[in-house]
Amino acid sequence: MSETDLQAIILTLQLASLTTVCLLLVCVPCAYFLARSRSVVKPFIETIVTLPLVLPPTVMGYYFLVLFSPNDGLGLWLRNVLGIELVFSFSGIWLVSMIYSLPFTFRPLQSAFEQLPKDLHHAAALLGFSPMKQFHLVILPAIKPALFAATTLSFAHTIGEFGAILMIGGNIPGETQVLSLALFDHVESFNSQAAEQLALLMLIFSFVVVFACQWWQTQSSQNGYVVNNHVEGL
Repeated sequence: MSETDLQAIILTLQLASLTTVCLLLVCVPCAYFLARSRSVVKPFIETIVTLPLVLPPTVMGYYFLVLFSPNDGLGLWLRNVLGIELVFSFSGIWLVSMIYSLPFTFRPLQSAFEQLPKDLHHAAALLGFSPMKQFHLVILPAIKPALFAATTLSFAHTIGEFGAILMIGGNIPGETQVLSLALFDHVESFNSQAAEQLALLMLIFSFVVVFACQWWQTQSSQNGYVVNNHVEGL
């Protein structure tokens, strides 16, 4: 395996890890709030969050490329005022990965929060727990399977992303070239041996992710038992 491929693997893991951590920090409280909300704008927010599931990656990448172009508009302002250039940079592919992997983190968490029984909140409140303690000591432990699923799906989806990253980040070795782009390069240059190595690596990873998600589904079937234990323990 070449040094360029190793750089692509390291960069991909860094991107997936950073994206997953940031999405969890943002999505956990936001999904909890939206799950309990009865606002008329809730369907609109859910549509925006779900949109990356059906929007072609190249379309999203194109609009990011136009929006953050350093030659005009917001991109020009970011470059001149803050010294930030998102096009063809790690920051740019991180931002587009955040948006494109958003539904894979947000929706499992929202669904889990919506399925929690009201008794869980009532029991914690009767014991005098503050809202913060209720959330950290009662709510989060009750949705562990959903947290696992959101983390796994977000990480895996970021690793497999291609189109949006290519549009906003280009294909710069050591800077924006992730694993999927390195594989594409090998195929284009007819380097079948290197392509087979990277393809096999991604295949094994995909199998592990699918297996983990299947395990999560088994855990989710026991979710009612876990929640009941929390209620009884309170």
